[in-house]
Amino acid sequence: MARARLDVKGATSVITGAASGMGAEVARSLARRGARLALVDRNGEGLAALATDLAGTGHTTHTVDLTDDAAVFALAQDIEAQHPQIQTLITCAGSSMLGDIDQLTMDEMRWLMDVNLWGTVNITKALLPALRRAREAHITHLVSIYGLAAPAGRIPYAMSKFAVRGFTESLRHELEGSRVTVGAIYPAGVKTGIILHGRFAASIDPAVAQRAANAQAAMYHTEPTDAAERIVDATVRRRPRTMIGREARLVDILTRVTPTRYWAPMRRPLREAIDTTTPFA
Repeated sequence: MARARLDVKGATSVITGAASGMGAEVARSLARRGARLALVDRNGEGLAALATDLAGTGHTTHTVDLTDDAAVFALAQDIEAQHPQIQTLITCAGSSMLGDIDQLTMDEMRWLMDVNLWGTVNITKALLPALRRAREAHITHLVSIYGLAAPAGRIPYAMSKFAVRGFTESLRHELEGSRVTVGAIYPAGVKTGIILHGRFAASIDPAVAQRAANAQAAMYHTEPTDAAERIVDATVRRRPRTMIGREARLVDILTRVTPTRYWAPMRRPLREAIDTTTPFA
């Protein structure tokens, strides 16, 4: 059933990962449309700088570690107290991790799952009561092209993004018939620097990790401002599934056509980006 488009002017959007990258660009786009913003990140200085630059009024900043469940649920109460009309939640917070299964420790993989998966689940669960009270509301989760296809050398990242995809789709089904709709965004190659600023297994030579990160970043083509406009448009239109970038659309088709053999055509273009074992020359 088609849903009416949201009018974000004067209503509140909560954005995680707002201090930089995709979250900051989404915040700027929504501010230009007249939305009030609750900006969430662990980087308080970055949030303050962004809030100073934003158009409009009524924006608030909230510094929190999204891996701390108790802090996140307390944060939700604080946001609700300052924003009586929460209309949308857009989860942009996340990180990356380079390394293959032999290089990664369990703690390193758990850390990324905590950030990417549980940091998405807990803020969604904490704000869901407020979103249910809205006349109309929408939740947008940023997944990834690696929530469609799982490459070698990215096990914890792919695990976390497939899990976010599953959470998003299950939540969408649970909320059918309610006033809250849920959508997933699948970006491919947005030039935010996430891979360059992400983590890598401690057992990897930093020069080797940097080489792999540079190779991955060289494959990114979409400008953050363009991606942000697509994310905000998908939120306003309450779309359940949105691909950003040509590669995302191609991988979506590829995994549907050949769900067990899609890695063969992906391996070659990703060979340098997933190589964390060859010594640095």
